[in-house]
Amino acid sequence: MAKAKAKTNTEEYLRMYRQMVRIRTFEDNANQLYLSAKMPGLTHMYSGEEAVAVGICEALTDDDRITSTHRGHGHCVAKGAEFKEMFCELLGKEEGYCRGKGGSMHIADQSHGNLGANAIVGGSMGIATGSALRAKLQGKDDVTVCFFGDGATAQGLWYEVMNMAALWNLPVIYACENNGYSEYTRTDEIAAGSITARAEAFGIEAHKVDGQDVLAVNELTQKLVARCRKGEGPFFIELETYRYHGHHVGDINREYYRAKDEEKDWRENRDPITRFRAYLVEQGIASEDDIEAMNAEIEKDAAEAVAYAEAAPYPDVSEVDMHVYAD
Repeated sequence: MAKAKAKTNTEEYLRMYRQMVRIRTFEDNANQLYLSAKMPGLTHMYSGEEAVAVGICEALTDDDRITSTHRGHGHCVAKGAEFKEMFCELLGKEEGYCRGKGGSMHIADQSHGNLGANAIVGGSMGIATGSALRAKLQGKDDVTVCFFGDGATAQGLWYEVMNMAALWNLPVIYACENNGYSEYTRTDEIAAGSITARAEAFGIEAHKVDGQDVLAVNELTQKLVARCRKGEGPFFIELETYRYHGHHVGDINREYYRAKDEEKDWRENRDPITRFRAYLVEQGIASEDDIEAMNAEIEKDAAEAVAYAEAAPYPDVSEVDMHVYAD
């Protein structure tokens, strides 16, 4: 783990641990909803990447914005989303964040600065850059973080918006979650050269960080956010991480594109939650009993939220064109 002054950051560290567990627990329940045929459509598990979303979002305020991806539950939860509204959205219920119309890949939570997940690979890059331009034109000091995967670095839109962001010194951080695979293909087979060099070609300061170390991610993000507020943006971060599940919940047999030993190694030796839990105990911030109690509380909250969402009503048929067309 990155070195930090543990004794003076107890509350923040426990919150980061709690947020990572909340994401993992949410995903475990979402997966069960799919396997039990209760959830329509597919979802893309974020399990294994929790330190990225939490490390970054804990450095932001509600006024700061994020844009998310098709693998976006972790970003949503880390930015402040609640279990009940999240599960309601997955099940198409009226009380969901988008009244059940967005589903897994289109959850937005404007109250916490989440401009929305996006099913289009790299689809939110223009939105995030536009948000940063808005902040600069309005004289605001909020920062926008654009999450995307390694596969999205092949999208031409990214190069267009990086050019504008660099020319206009926009307060945006491009956060590339490099989980080693672009759907079913290894990253090194789809991305020539260095990913960070692509941002550097536009004069954008680029960083690479261990995406399984929540403290390292958070420390770097805090520094870059503070510099963005001073007008020193944009920035780029490549976060080395790993997804435990397949590309989506239906991608169960993955042996044809990645080895079981590789998955086992990441789960057993580089799990972000396990690593941070050990650090908290080692530093005397929390005991094993404290952590077990926290985990149990989160599991209970999730179970209650799932039950609530299952019983919640669907939107009325009269809403079919609501929020779709402008008057």
